[in-house]
Amino acid sequence: MSLWQQKISSESLSVRVEREEMRSFRFLSLLLLFFIFTQANTHGGKKKEALGSQHQHIRIKKNQHSSATKFRLYTNTTEEGCLILFDQLETLDKCSFNASLPLVMIVHGWSVDGMLEGWIWKMVAALKSQHKQTNVIIADWLTLAHQHYPIAAQNTRNIGQEIAGFLEWLEESVQFSRSNVHLIGYSLGAHVSGFAGSYISGTNKIGRITGLDPAGPLFEGMSPTDRLSPDDANFVDAIHTFTQQHMGLSVGIKQPVAHFDFYPNGGTFQPGCHIMHVYNHIAQYGITGITQTVKCAHERSVHLFIDSLLHDDKQSMAYWCNDIQTFDKGMCLSCRKNRCNTLGYNIRKERLQRNRRLFLKTRAHAPFKVYHYQFKIHFINEIQEKQVEPTFTVSLTGTKEDAENLPITLVEGITGNKTYSFLITLDIDIGELMMIKFKWEGTAVWENIWDTVQTIIPWTKGNRRPGLIVKTIRVKAGETQQKMTFCSQSVDNVHLHPAQEKTFVRCANSSRRLKRKFRLART
Repeated sequence: MSLWQQKISSESLSVRVEREEMRSFRFLSLLLLFFIFTQANTHGGKKKEALGSQHQHIRIKKNQHSSATKFRLYTNTTEEGCLILFDQLETLDKCSFNASLPLVMIVHGWSVDGMLEGWIWKMVAALKSQHKQTNVIIADWLTLAHQHYPIAAQNTRNIGQEIAGFLEWLEESVQFSRSNVHLIGYSLGAHVSGFAGSYISGTNKIGRITGLDPAGPLFEGMSPTDRLSPDDANFVDAIHTFTQQHMGLSVGIKQPVAHFDFYPNGGTFQPGCHIMHVYNHIAQYGITGITQTVKCAHERSVHLFIDSLLHDDKQSMAYWCNDIQTFDKGMCLSCRKNRCNTLGYNIRKERLQRNRRLFLKTRAHAPFKVYHYQFKIHFINEIQEKQVEPTFTVSLTGTKEDAENLPITLVEGITGNKTYSFLITLDIDIGELMMIKFKWEGTAVWENIWDTVQTIIPWTKGNRRPGLIVKTIRVKAGETQQKMTFCSQSVDNVHLHPAQEKTFVRCANSSRRLKRKFRLART
């Protein structure tokens, strides 16, 4: 086997999997765009006028005869909820609506089969289990959502008007304050919620709107009045989980639409959302089978929100950053000046002058929380004439748990005398970090490379092979904001070569205190 073949075979499995996922999602996005444009053409010029201007729409007359939305108050006695009829006060009493409690209203998105999706009942159950003193209403607009996508998108304004009228009726009839309303909208439902907030009369706004992967097609790039925006409520947050763009469109909207916009795993796609069954879905369901495959990444926003309700002790933290590339270097793990916030229901509600884009990593399944660490390592490459592109792993010892053989991905080769920053995430809470084992994963490829270099470049004094010098490793824990510095356990030998592992411990100024703390924690 050639050196090149050996190097290819040693490529990280995780990198290959990620690459295949990206290819799959690009293919899926292209299919989705074809689907949307096909539907738009089917309805002629309706796509162009699908949204229009806010001023082109008139308020719908507020009575149950014109309302296409069914407002179902969730109770423990009926699975489908108790139907509150617009302008009929007796239905509020019948359904046990409590005007002294806050209201959470769930707004679904585009419907392919005309049925409420299973995640809705999961979210309702999670809300009621954790916040029993809450009115939970499902805004059922299936009759207008179960249309071709451009028509359903056009209908979002009308449904927003109906929800605004319903909230005004509650305010007028039972003195229920709109500031106690939290609208949670998924996909098209996010924009419905935005329109509800913009159409409600008066100067006071709805308390909070949460957009769960707000729909992208026909909304991306639109003005704030034609989509969900920070102006629609006192506080607006959004979670973007499927923003992979092609031809300028994506399933979920990519642009910021809230006070705090969260982009888990960069927002483009989500771990664990394999789409290997896309062809089977298309064969079984026809072109609508595409929705079966986009569901995972698009709907991940919903399950992240539900996760925030069910796991109070495992709240996912996100960090303000310019882009995912910078975040992947671990350079954005700061909580100073509101630069971090909690994803989901328990977000810290703060209105800012400028939008905040926050990034985080997650697991592939619930509970989704991971622990973020920045590793800053200063390398000295003794072979000045050659760039080194090694593979490293680290094993971490904490006061609670250990984590072994974590890969470090280099975004650039190591040259000269330079500090490199990495992001490392853990699925478990290891407690306070006490020791690091840093390994250069050597292979036959590297041994051959070093042998070749040895014949070209003479070794330094003492016949010592040139390698990488690593003196210290600086670590910052995102969740605790703790900063630590680790020194080589062997002060006399700071050189690292392929297949070698070096141990780093907390530097001497605090090592005695930490050793005592470590022994006590482990007993």
